[in-house]
Amino acid sequence: MVVAADLFAERLLDWYRVHGRHDLPWQSSSHAGESDRNLSLYRTWISEIMLQQTQVATVIPYYQRFMKRFSDIASLAQASQDDVLLHWAGLGYYSRARNLHKAAVAIAGNHDGCFPTEYEDVLALPGIGPSTAGAILAQALDQRYAILDGNVKRVLARHEAVDGWPGQTSVEKQLWQYAEAYTPGADVADYTQAIMDLGATVCTRSSAKCTSCPLSDSCQALATGRVDELPGRKPKKTLPVREKRFLIIRQADGRCLMEKRPPAGIWGGLWSLPELPMELAVDEAVYQNWRLSVAEYSDLPVFRHSFSHFHLDITPCEVDLTGTEAAVADEARYQWHEDIESLALAAPVSHIMRSVK
Repeated sequence: MVVAADLFAERLLDWYRVHGRHDLPWQSSSHAGESDRNLSLYRTWISEIMLQQTQVATVIPYYQRFMKRFSDIASLAQASQDDVLLHWAGLGYYSRARNLHKAAVAIAGNHDGCFPTEYEDVLALPGIGPSTAGAILAQALDQRYAILDGNVKRVLARHEAVDGWPGQTSVEKQLWQYAEAYTPGADVADYTQAIMDLGATVCTRSSAKCTSCPLSDSCQALATGRVDELPGRKPKKTLPVREKRFLIIRQADGRCLMEKRPPAGIWGGLWSLPELPMELAVDEAVYQNWRLSVAEYSDLPVFRHSFSHFHLDITPCEVDLTGTEAAVADEARYQWHEDIESLALAAPVSHIMRSVK
């Protein structure tokens, strides 16, 4: 540590009172006078899950729409997973939505519908790790728990000149030690928001605003000219490219054949379009897989959708049937739908359907 913990926190809190974000829709100040701490915990929990790997500006409209539909734990627990995914669609990382739903059901069954207030109980909920558990209790209840999200990692890695990629276990362990040491005993909710805000608005990944930073005179990265170097970057690797043809198969009445994705894996639980390997003949494969007779088909322009571990080059393909009444054998997986907008769609599928509408 290059500065006393109390001074570190004091500088951050002084900066936060003037420059921090105080009007985010999930902050307690947005609903002052609220007596129900269960609702405060719920709102904080939803926001923290949405903010994982997603920027605040992106999250806000999704959060507001989600909270309008699922205003409390009971409404979330009682909803279907399809409904939850529908209100999450477009935000990405869909395991977060599935885990939210699972956790709400667990809270309803094991905690009488009240969000737990003990750290170990929070940590035991699906989709919640140590940093998220700490952030929920710190922000909603002012309990003293450290956090270590991406913004905080960047602030601490620069301030303490911690070498290495924060995703490495040894580096993360070191950063946790600093996070614990600097977390104050009081004003924890404000401190937690302050250090996240500093990373998001001042100590940014590129073009850091060091002259506006309250910690600049004790920052080791700034003192040694290593701000752009720290934190260390994730080792680069070349992502493989996969190719798929996404079929837009419509009946004469306008209904489109949709595929329900398996509950786990990519786009788990969402609706997608039937897929084919690019090398297969469309008419033959459509008949073989779904016993549908193709009159003609045409490919649309290819576009790329990237995941963390591979790129997917998608070729949308409009398929016209001969007019024969369509039957699909696996009705749990494949169904005809007319109102596509009412389905929880994978993001690239939503893009395709908008473009051909």
